[in-house]
Amino acid sequence: MDHARDILDGRTVEDDVSPSDSVSEAPKDAVPKPRVITRTRSFGERYDEWKLAAGDWLSGLDLAPDLAENIGSRRWFRGLGTMIGLGALAFAFWPEMSPLEARSAMPQGEEIRDEFRSQMIMPLALGADSGRRMGPTERVIPLASAPERPQIELLATLAPGDSFASMLRRAGVSAGDIGQVSALIGSAMPLSEIEPGTQMDIVLGRRAAPGAPRPLTALKFRARFDLELEVGRQGVNEETGQGGSLALQRNVIRVDDTPLRVRGKVGGSLYRSMRAAGVPASAVQDYIKTLDNQIDMDREVRSSDEWDIIVAYRRAATGERQAGQLMYAGIDRGGVPRTQLMRWGKDGTFYEASGVGEQRNGLVAPVPGSISSRFGMRRHPILGYRRMHAGLDFRARRGTPIVAVTDGRVTGAGRMGGCGIAVRVNHGNGLSTRYCHMSRKAVNRGQEVRRGQVIGYVGSTGLSTGPHLHYEMYRNGRAINPASVKFVTRAQLSGTELIDFKIQLNKLKQVEPGAALEDLETLPSETEEPLREIEKIELSRRGQQVRTGP
Repeated sequence: MDHARDILDGRTVEDDVSPSDSVSEAPKDAVPKPRVITRTRSFGERYDEWKLAAGDWLSGLDLAPDLAENIGSRRWFRGLGTMIGLGALAFAFWPEMSPLEARSAMPQGEEIRDEFRSQMIMPLALGADSGRRMGPTERVIPLASAPERPQIELLATLAPGDSFASMLRRAGVSAGDIGQVSALIGSAMPLSEIEPGTQMDIVLGRRAAPGAPRPLTALKFRARFDLELEVGRQGVNEETGQGGSLALQRNVIRVDDTPLRVRGKVGGSLYRSMRAAGVPASAVQDYIKTLDNQIDMDREVRSSDEWDIIVAYRRAATGERQAGQLMYAGIDRGGVPRTQLMRWGKDGTFYEASGVGEQRNGLVAPVPGSISSRFGMRRHPILGYRRMHAGLDFRARRGTPIVAVTDGRVTGAGRMGGCGIAVRVNHGNGLSTRYCHMSRKAVNRGQEVRRGQVIGYVGSTGLSTGPHLHYEMYRNGRAINPASVKFVTRAQLSGTELIDFKIQLNKLKQVEPGAALEDLETLPSETEEPLREIEKIELSRRGQQVRTGP
């Protein structure tokens, strides 16, 4: 057992007994003791022992105590110092916030940069000067003299906000030619009337000398729907291509002004029915708006009725078409016209077939709000006693626009006692309205106002408890209930004006539906001679087919 204990301790009996003693004292017939080899500890075992010892030592130091316990003690302050020290160490190794400098992809040096720039193409619109061609490389062999095109054909477009001269300058036209062309075009029409988006065909001729600007040979564009302007150079030397002066030629285009008339059934949707028939969207909107001011579209228009619309329409001999404003709006029921409205006069007012002008049903609400107090006796919220409330109060926020309920003339605008800032409008026939408690007015006395025009803004001036509109109506100076009145605006033609109106209406009613959609017949003078022989053969073949028939 002692021997086994010695083995477990990592040593043998021979370690405690000297060699001389073992030889002399051992009997001759004694059994020899086994030899035990001592096991050497590995590095991992020794590292684990060291780590455990270090951990025990550090745990005894108590460097990071819980700061939530024993606040204010020496142990707590020691933990606070540890935290501050570790934070300072972390900030000391914090990386810099300055951007890192990377190696540039473009080689450095002015010569290298210019060489790269000469080989790239950039947009001219961004101010670059390399957008036309790339610079030559070493493989390019310079020519003694490079031939140029005898002429250059361009298509320039007048951009919105651009001028006629700037457009020609960008196209490469010289300053002298720009002045001459501007003077020639200005004699036919003001340059400011050329609409943006107009495209111009420009032809530049041969240069007079190397580096000189090319002379303008021809300029052609559509100035108006019925006019085409063409500027050409006359008296040019055929050998050199130089010389000559610019001249203007006006090409008048034949235009037919037959109005476009379209008819159809209302069906489930008036708008969809008219759009399906090919009526322009703008004309459909004008048609519906015109009828809505005259009749009740929801009640007086049936799905079985027929709509009838006539709009101004122009057809050019070159094939272009242009739709204008609404001229006639009608509703037929059972083949009999029920509503007929035609535009008449300088103001473009629509009149009925009888000569009665535009009729507007009902009043426009002065503000988009509900009624908070109606006409009649009530207890005044400020004065505290019952008295007559001679109007309607509308709920509305401060600054809400106030509009005139119908046409009239402003007879008063400004401070009006307890009404505060107010506007009074006279509508004729003894009727007038007043709008009170405004924050500010938008019209002045003596000014004519139209139905729906802004005359002021909601406020709380005068005897008022908060922002709202007090709306009053008077007949011959006596206050009446505004809810009981329905305004109708009418005008009546008479005399020779009524006769001219009916004559024009009869002319419009005689227009055939869809007649304006057909192409204009080409006159012999408008036929251009083909330039290529194959086109001449094809034209002659078509002529033979027309003469012989199918």
